[in-house]
Amino acid sequence: MEIKVVSEKNNPLLGRKEVKFALTYEGATPAVKDVKMKLVAILNANKQLLVIDELAQEFGTMEAKGYAKIYESEEAMNSIEKKSIIEKNKIVEEAEEAQE
Repeated sequence: MEIKVVSEKNNPLLGRKEVKFALTYEGATPAVKDVKMKLVAILNANKQLLVIDELAQEFGTMEAKGYAKIYESEEAMNSIEKKSIIEKNKIVEEAEEAQE
């Protein structure tokens, strides 16, 4: 799996950095938790403050496009993000911790 950051934009009003990325992979589409951990490593971000908002596979290819947000604080994340998005990302973290 290879991730290429397409664009990064600071959004000081919402207290976050917005990242668009392109993903190429072999075989099955990677899980959100795998993509999240790779992004954390590439962007040197805190895994609790990184939220993958969108991961869309390109039909017929081994490519996907995604949109992630890196918040400055947990309070900013909780006040802006939908509860469903936060829960989806928390479930990913809990599953990862259970494996360790």
